[in-house]
Amino acid sequence: MNETQTKLAQLIQKDIDAVSHPFEKIAQKLEISQADVIKLVKILSRDGLVRKFGAILRHNKAGYKTNALIVWSIPEDQTETVGKLFSSFPFVSHCYERKPSYKNKYNLFTMIHSQTENIDQLVRELSASSKVNDFLILNSIEELKKTSPEYF
Repeated sequence: MNETQTKLAQLIQKDIDAVSHPFEKIAQKLEISQADVIKLVKILSRDGLVRKFGAILRHNKAGYKTNALIVWSIPEDQTETVGKLFSSFPFVSHCYERKPSYKNKYNLFTMIHSQTENIDQLVRELSASSKVNDFLILNSIEELKKTSPEYF
């Protein structure tokens, strides 16, 4: 990476303002155009130096009052199908397979968020849609950290 790419990577790993021209401030700091910032982000992504670039919803600030991690026991040959099904629900923010499985059986994890207090109803909806009844609900009690890793 050249110096400009390194500085850009340092800037985009932090929060970017939610404004009509979000790359304007970054471009000014790098003394290049907004178009060049966007082009460089695409190059860094294409070359695999930036793996992911996107928005993160701060669910508490957006009005979501409760969330929970649900761990599911899914037969191995159904994990991908059920994972895609769960991922299609708007209240599921994360869905991923874990190996090794938790307690040697819970291999699919979903993180769900609700603007009401009723997480159980959402879990029943997921369970009914997948016909999977073996799960554990791990309710979030307190958020201890909400930061992204920084690499530079």
